[in-house]
Amino acid sequence: MDKFDYSDTDWQAIERLKKWYSGDLHDSMESLGLWGYLPGLSLFGALEPGAVVCGPAVTVQFGPSQRRGEPQDVYHNAIDNAPEGGIMVVEASCAAGSCTGGLMSTGAKTRGLAATIVNSTVRDIAEVREMGYPLFATGLSPVGVTGKKEPRESQVPIQIGGVTICPGDVIFADIDGAVVIPKEKLRAVVEAAEALGKNEAACRVRLLAGEKLQSVWPAA
Repeated sequence: MDKFDYSDTDWQAIERLKKWYSGDLHDSMESLGLWGYLPGLSLFGALEPGAVVCGPAVTVQFGPSQRRGEPQDVYHNAIDNAPEGGIMVVEASCAAGSCTGGLMSTGAKTRGLAATIVNSTVRDIAEVREMGYPLFATGLSPVGVTGKKEPRESQVPIQIGGVTICPGDVIFADIDGAVVIPKEKLRAVVEAAEALGKNEAACRVRLLAGEKLQSVWPAA
């Protein structure tokens, strides 16, 4: 496993982001010329209504493999050494099969991870939901990965839908989807999201008071 130092993670900025939703966040990113939407991912695990998850990325890259015996050491070690509050991001679209289910989610939750995001199918969803763990993926499948693919590397840059995720980048996810914020852009995105969020909150108050939408939120 490649090591990554999370000691400079800006947890204060991460907490500030948790007041908003993925739509607020991505609008703010676009206003700064950034794009962080991770396409094709949906929530299959558990997340309370209105809740979000946000934390630094811990990455795992799968590759095709015909080896038997579930050679999952790279993935196991990534979970076992992840920082509390981190979000596991797994690129496993190279072949069919679900690399994450009940046991991986149990290990991740026990370690203190905030969520797992898998660019592939997952399984054991009834168990995952029962334990209350947020698991995002492209779909569901009971098919395993043995003889099809295995984790090759951890804590390396990966790509989902053409968007690069580096270890330590900040992942934000909710019922609408998942977004990645480059670590070096985090503060700027937080400030933009807060400005946008306050503006939308003020507009909502005016709408609830009876003003018409066009007067509150005119087209640019």
